[in-house]
Amino acid sequence: MIYVFLAMGFEEIEALAVVDILRRAELDVVTVGIGGRTIRGCHGIIVAADIEDSQATAHGLEAIVLPGGMPGTLNLEHSPVVQHLLDSAVERDLWICAICAAPSILGHRGLLDGRTAVCFPGYEQELTGATVTDTAVAVDGHYITACGAGEALSFGLRIVSEMVSPERAAMLKASMQCR
Repeated sequence: MIYVFLAMGFEEIEALAVVDILRRAELDVVTVGIGGRTIRGCHGIIVAADIEDSQATAHGLEAIVLPGGMPGTLNLEHSPVVQHLLDSAVERDLWICAICAAPSILGHRGLLDGRTAVCFPGYEQELTGATVTDTAVAVDGHYITACGAGEALSFGLRIVSEMVSPERAAMLKASMQCR
């Protein structure tokens, strides 16, 4: 199961485009609302999460996706549930995926130390110990990071490429008319 965390002020495209792509790939995706099931994004779009954070457990967890946006990134970082499940993911070497400002959460925890990563411009100093690249999406070990909303499709497709196969990602890309 893949948890996509939604906190008040999340970047809608970064969350929902990724959820859409992962579900098209037939992956088991669960959106998790931090503090409740109804979450308002940073552009005022209200989303009903599949579960609220109090229902999230590490049982069956395969990956975590952290969308960016403000103040969504800060709200994710302050969530004890997100922190606990990140600990579990690190301990079990699961996929950890973050886009836009959200890679800063990983940087603050020292999880990007010695890794290549990317983030939204201006957050580079938050990626403690990382080698920051200017690519749209960076993969290093089981960490996938991306630069921002404009690359949400690339980010989602890269998650599929890594978790399923490059062929499945290419098929989805073609079927969605991504050029």
